[in-house]
Amino acid sequence: MIDRPLTLKVNPGGSLHGKISVPGDKSISHRAIMLGALADGITEVDGFLEGEDSITTLNAFRAMGVSIDGPTGGRVIIHGAGLHGLRAPSGPLDLGNSGTSMRLLAGLMSAQAFNVAMTGDDSLSRRPMKRVTGPLISMGARIETSDQGTPPLHITGGRMLTGIDYHMPVASAQVKSALLLAGLYAKGKTCITEPAPTRDHTERMLTGFGYRVERQANRVCVAGGGRLIAGHIDVPADISSAAFFMVGAAIAIGSDITLTGVGINPTRTGVINILRQMGADIGVIQQRESGGEPVADVRVRYSKLHGIRIPEDQVPLAIDEFPVLFIAAACADGETVVTGAGELRVKESDRIQMMAEGLLLLGIDARPTVDGIIIRGGTLKGGQVRSGGDHRIAMAFAIAALCADGPIEIHDCRNINTSFPGFATIAKNAGLDINTQTQS
Repeated sequence: MIDRPLTLKVNPGGSLHGKISVPGDKSISHRAIMLGALADGITEVDGFLEGEDSITTLNAFRAMGVSIDGPTGGRVIIHGAGLHGLRAPSGPLDLGNSGTSMRLLAGLMSAQAFNVAMTGDDSLSRRPMKRVTGPLISMGARIETSDQGTPPLHITGGRMLTGIDYHMPVASAQVKSALLLAGLYAKGKTCITEPAPTRDHTERMLTGFGYRVERQANRVCVAGGGRLIAGHIDVPADISSAAFFMVGAAIAIGSDITLTGVGINPTRTGVINILRQMGADIGVIQQRESGGEPVADVRVRYSKLHGIRIPEDQVPLAIDEFPVLFIAAACADGETVVTGAGELRVKESDRIQMMAEGLLLLGIDARPTVDGIIIRGGTLKGGQVRSGGDHRIAMAFAIAALCADGPIEIHDCRNINTSFPGFATIAKNAGLDINTQTQS
């Protein structure tokens, strides 16, 4: 079956109201499958994100002999194979659009007894991998990439890995997690020092599976030779998906929404911190813990926003939320300046360039820089924009219609299903006048 291009058409105005439940956290869903597959025993997962990226990870482990039941209604049961129980797949692992799957699996596959190839779609095949393959090779892995350092990856099995003490030049949870997974198999200790905090779901989940993790300030270490013990994982709602509605409520006059059961891991709350600095009315209520992760309900009401210089220490804590934060900046009074966000240029698309081009088409002064953007708030006009096949850009421009003076049409939106299946339905129920159109 050929996937037909999908266009979103969103009429201007309106406001957001009510209680909203967004799907489970993508980062945690990936890691739940990976660690559950490597554990001894049966792991039960509730709240699993049934998006294309997470399903890609699930299917990769099925291809390596792991028995997995579901997903059904967000529930997955993983019959763990143990750290040394994976089997060679019959062909390359096709990881679709999922950079998380490929980078984390690069670490895990480097320690297996068999050879493996990993491929992806056109977007993933353009994404850089050297920052993860480089340190893995220094541990003893043998990994071949394209001449440009991009997928496909060809990994030679049967290599003896040795732990390293690695100081990451750029903050990246994916690189850190890949090295930690390789470190589970390595001789000695593997330590990673971060230049800035990044999401710590891997460390938390390893601890939850009974594996010893040493953490001190911005340094994390694991030693090889342990084992993972199966358990139960509750996946909270994804703050990256919730962010679209946080911004929507903040910019649309009269809005008042509550997002339920959102993961508020402190390494992921940059979007809340930044919006509050811009003047957003955000309350974090009913705080609790679920599956080792902090969770809360998040209430957002309309409040006039103002431009700010976003602190660079918040950038890694909101790296996936910047497309929609750029929409907040476009609707704010004054100028918003983002620096230290060069990572955005190597996501599913060049998010700095794509968002700048789209905002300019909609009448907003947006000037890209090498590692960020300068946005002067103004009146968003209606128009047609491209998403570049990037799910977060597509959803960000859909939310922009709430403060636009005309309809916004966003092209090439099929990849929304990689992270947020059901986005259009949830958005419509909350008050966004959104329609989907499949092109013939």
